[in-house]
Amino acid sequence: MRVDIWSDIVCPWCYVGKRRFETALARFDDRDEVHVVHHAFQLNPAAARDQTSNRREMLMRKYRLSSAQAIEMDVRMTETAAVEGLEFHLEGTLTGNTFDAHQLVHLGLERGLQDAVIERLFRAYFTEQRSVFDAASLVDLGADAGLDDGEAAATLRENRFADAVTTDIDIARRLGVTGVPFFVFDERYAVSGAQPSNVFLDVFERAHQSVGA
Repeated sequence: MRVDIWSDIVCPWCYVGKRRFETALARFDDRDEVHVVHHAFQLNPAAARDQTSNRREMLMRKYRLSSAQAIEMDVRMTETAAVEGLEFHLEGTLTGNTFDAHQLVHLGLERGLQDAVIERLFRAYFTEQRSVFDAASLVDLGADAGLDDGEAAATLRENRFADAVTTDIDIARRLGVTGVPFFVFDERYAVSGAQPSNVFLDVFERAHQSVGA
């Protein structure tokens, strides 16, 4: 069984959704037969690739929130993440363009380390408040996940996976994806959003049964 997942590195629900998906996968009897592939999606593709901005202020502008509303939203998000065993530190976090981070995830796919790379980037951003936007930081994080730092640096410098990232985004658009995370099981069953783990488990079972039908 193949599961394709579209997400963005700066999307808190994507990290939560990843954990809930993994919880379901661990409970699925045929989990060893599941092949997971992560795909790029950008929540803010217009962001300059060489600049960052305050994440909370961006959310206030985007959703027309007051400062108190934005803070409350972050508090609820932090509490939701904690239920899944994730430690979020959102105060003062910066945001920016994630195109290069997605290129690194594609390098991870090519090297058999994709899950390790995307997990490292999520944790760096949401837990450690590290940058996932500049090349130097991305290379260090890629090395933490097992990538060769020289290859990671060359990948970003030469935009080696730019076409792959663009293709991911184009496919998502054709599928009608407007928000992430978005999961597709065996090109037959779609799950939108960070659903509870029992929802994912149910889809695992249905997809598995349909293969044998």
